[in-house]
Amino acid sequence: MRNYKELVVWQKGKNFAAQIYRATEVFPRAERFGLTSQIRRSATSVPANIAEGWGRGSTGEYVQFLLIARGSLMEMETHLIIAADLAYLKPEELESFQRQIEGIGQMLNRLIQALKNRQTKRKLEREGSSLRNPKPESLTPMSDTHER
Repeated sequence: MRNYKELVVWQKGKNFAAQIYRATEVFPRAERFGLTSQIRRSATSVPANIAEGWGRGSTGEYVQFLLIARGSLMEMETHLIIAADLAYLKPEELESFQRQIEGIGQMLNRLIQALKNRQTKRKLEREGSSLRNPKPESLTPMSDTHER
């Protein structure tokens, strides 16, 4: 892949964030700086963290940002449940959102696991390579002072 925009999980996260923005437009005005803001912030955080992790340049950092994206997804779900408890969302809206959250979460989990597996494989390959091709200094005989 050439960039994060080709990732289906990023595309779904971005589209879901736009859907969340539209759904929260009908929330009470009094919630504009409260629940509405929290829901929107956590919704946009999902695709934003996927993108930021992609741009960091290391697999370890990418995984960390994907974990943050997954946390934002759970945060958003909690806010949506509260919004439904306050009757700002209909039960069927919440169910639809929760299905999407579950799907995006599963995609994030698979991506995280694939990256961790790749990291482990690379580490094992590096370790195996160093055993097969020891560094030159490890081949030099010990000096007299070390033999005593």
